Amino acid sequence: MKQKIFASIGAGVIGYSWALKFALAGWTVYAQNRTAASSETCKNRIEESMETLVKNGVLTEEAAKAALDRIHYTTSIQEAVQHADFIQESSREDYETKHALVKEIEKYAPAEAVIASSTSGLLITEIAKPAIHPERFVGGHPYNPPHLIPLVEITKGDRTADWAVDKAKAVYTSIGNEPVVLNKEALGFICNRLQMALYREVANLVLEGVCSVEDADKAVVFGPGIRWGILGPSAIFELGGGAGGVSGLMNHLGPSIDLWLNDMADWKSFPEQWARTAQEGVNEEIARRPAEIGNTKESLQAYRDHMLIELLKLHGKL
Repeated sequence: MKQKIFASIGAGVIGYSWALKFALAGWTVYAQNRTAASSETCKNRIEESMETLVKNGVLTEEAAKAALDRIHYTTSIQEAVQHADFIQESSREDYETKHALVKEIEKYAPAEAVIASSTSGLLITEIAKPAIHPERFVGGHPYNPPHLIPLVEITKGDRTADWAVDKAKAVYTSIGNEPVVLNKEALGFICNRLQMALYREVANLVLEGVCSVEDADKAVVFGPGIRWGILGPSAIFELGGGAGGVSGLMNHLGPSIDLWLNDMADWKSFPEQWARTAQEGVNEEIARRPAEIGNTKESLQAYRDHMLIELLKLHGKL
C-alpha cells in the first residue's frame, strides 16, 4: 500500500502537535515552518512531547524513535505538500496570512488532497476565498494539545464539497480523533462557545464576590467537569433525571433553572478588570498547589499532560 503522507503547514504550537499525532498513527509527516529556527523549535517540541509519552507508558523507546523517524522538517511549502494526502494549515489567526498560504499550497498540492485549517473561529468560506478549488477546504479545529485531546471540529464553507468533509472525517477518525461536524458555520464553533459561556459565569461569580478564582476552578474540576470527562451534559442529565431522563429533569427543575438563568451573566464582552483579576487569582491558586500536582507553569503542564494521558487510557484512546 502507498505510504500516507501528511503536511503540517505552520508547525507551531498547534501544528507541531498535529505532526506528532499523524506520525504516531504511522503517516509520513512533513512539518513546515517559515524559518530554520522555527523548524528547530518544532523539532524540540516534538521530541519533548514524545518523551512525555514514553515516560507515561504510552510508547516504548523503539516506537517513539520510529515515529520520530517519520517526521521531516522543511521550510518549503512545495516540499511539504507536493505528495500530501492530507494537509493541515495552522498558521497565524488572520485572513491575510491564511489567504497567502491558500494560494501557495494550491500551487503544489495534489488535486485530491483535502486542505484543513486549524482556525479557532475564522470562517472557512472566507479562508478559501482565493482558492482555485474551494470545494476541498474544511475547518479542522483541534483542542490543544491535538496529539492528546481527541476532539476535532470539522466546519464547512459555502463551497465545501461533501466528499471533502467525508474524507476529513475518515482521516481524523483513522488517527484516533473524535470528529464532530458543524452543519453550518458558527463563529467560535461548538466548544469555544460552550467553554466561553461557562467562563463568563465563572468571571461573574468571582467579580460578584461569590467565590474565588481557585474555588470556581475546583467547582468545575470536581463537580460537572469530572462527569463531563465521561459523558456529555445531556447524557449526564439523562442519568440524573432517573426514570424521567433528561426531559424529566428539565421539567422538574425548570422553574428553579429559570431563576438561576435570570440571575446569571449575559454580558456581550468581559469586564475590563477581569483579565487582571483572573491572573491574580490563578497565580495564587498555582502557588498553593502541592508540588506533585504542579505549582509552577512547567510542572502544571506536565501534570495536565499526565492526567490527560491517564483519562485517555480509560477511554481506550491511548
